[in-house]
Amino acid sequence: MTQDGRRFLFLAALAGALAVVFGAFGAHALKARLDENMLAVWQTAVQYHFWHALALALIGMLAQHLRDSRALRLAGWLMLAGMVAFSGSLYAMALSGVRALGMVTPLGGVAFIAGWIALAVSLRGTRVS
Repeated sequence: MTQDGRRFLFLAALAGALAVVFGAFGAHALKARLDENMLAVWQTAVQYHFWHALALALIGMLAQHLRDSRALRLAGWLMLAGMVAFSGSLYAMALSGVRALGMVTPLGGVAFIAGWIALAVSLRGTRVS
């Protein structure tokens, strides 16, 4: 297994576990503490967190076949940055009520988009064995 593949699979597993924990926390502990709007913000954070944890796992698996792909490596780090910036800012906003934290969220969205584009670039013209 390549070092990049192992690293991204490890990070994906941790991110996936955290997404489940945060989802359960929102459904149980926060349900009575947050208003409906902030619960929806929390759920959005969990959904994007989980889907991009799966994307990171895909990148880790692809790294086994696309060795030394700079675009694939970039895609992995961008997905991770997106999870931290997008979901992290929404989690913080829901918990604190500080709506100004929402200004960070689009940066995470841009990181997600760039990560998906980098993933596409890494696969362009490549045959995965």
